[in-house]
Amino acid sequence: MSAAKKGGLGRGLDALFADVPVKEPEEVEEADESVQHASGDDRDTVKYIKIHDIMPNANQPRKTFNEEKIEELAASIREHGIIQPIVVRRHKSGYEIVAGERRWRAAMRAELSTVPCLIRELDDEQNMLIAIIENMQREDLNPIEEAEGLAQMMDHFGMTQEQVSKSVGKSRPYIANSMRLLKLPAYIRDSIADGRLSAGHGRTLVTVADEERREKLWQRIIGEGLSVREAEKLASQDGKAKKRTPQKKRKNADTARVEEELKAALGTRVSITGSARKGRIELEFYSREELERLIELLKSLG
Repeated sequence: MSAAKKGGLGRGLDALFADVPVKEPEEVEEADESVQHASGDDRDTVKYIKIHDIMPNANQPRKTFNEEKIEELAASIREHGIIQPIVVRRHKSGYEIVAGERRWRAAMRAELSTVPCLIRELDDEQNMLIAIIENMQREDLNPIEEAEGLAQMMDHFGMTQEQVSKSVGKSRPYIANSMRLLKLPAYIRDSIADGRLSAGHGRTLVTVADEERREKLWQRIIGEGLSVREAEKLASQDGKAKKRTPQKKRKNADTARVEEELKAALGTRVSITGSARKGRIELEFYSREELERLIELLKSLG
């Protein structure tokens, strides 16, 4: 798949998931190996497919589904039916979900025998990429699933951060900060995935290099319910104690404000030292890719 093709998928999602009126089924689409392609006339036609002829997307980036919300959706489906069709592609003797697995799961729980679907012709790469983008745009992923999906887009499809940014509608600093969470050990990633920690807590823990200190801080965040700001303060204090550096003067409010503004703009920790006449601005990075991102960003400001 070419870069141009990959970069355009995000902008083409409106056509892929366009709302199509769901009507009562005139006939049920059978899973037939002899039928290989949907005709052009069928592209925007809702087909009712037997629910057991449909299988989940093997490359679905979303790994967890809230059972309570699935039950709520199932109750709505029992009352009103499925409002928006499920998007599928032909797969072997059946169909594979491209978008709408939560609706399909709820329809199974509601004991529907058929579900309304739109059939799309997609290859494996397009199917995997669209599943990631669709979940990202609908904000259906937890922070770790989101980071893993972004990593897949770059590792499996060779997309740049710029292409990923355009595809999912997120800024480049957002992409870089999200992927930093994957550097955390599994026990911390699990805490973020199940909601015990926020992504902000995770980004703070990434900055703690010593594993023992990081685990202790993780325990305090969970045990004491620390805010992200409180966790950042502890991480900073612990780091200074570990290095045994002389205590620095407390920064004035204006310097601290500028540091926060630059941090938000650049997507990384920023430190300003010195006086109004002479000083230094330090930018932190944690990988070669992040360094290159910062260099490109600074060049663009020239």
